[in-house]
Amino acid sequence: MMLADRESLQRQLHQLRSEHRDLDTVIMRSLDGVVDQLHIQRLKKRKLRLKDDIARLESQLLPDISA
Repeated sequence: MMLADRESLQRQLHQLRSEHRDLDTVIMRSLDGVVDQLHIQRLKKRKLRLKDDIARLESQLLPDISA
């Protein structure tokens, strides 16, 4: 993998992790007030998609190791 590609993936990974943390905060704050269950459910689904995207990018960044 070229260095520029690796750096691009790392930037994307950083951005996704940041959004994932932000969603965590939004969800926790939403639970403190009047709860819109549909909104919270959508936020949680988005958070799960982000988690999957993070895992995919992490696996792309890890070198293949032959046993």
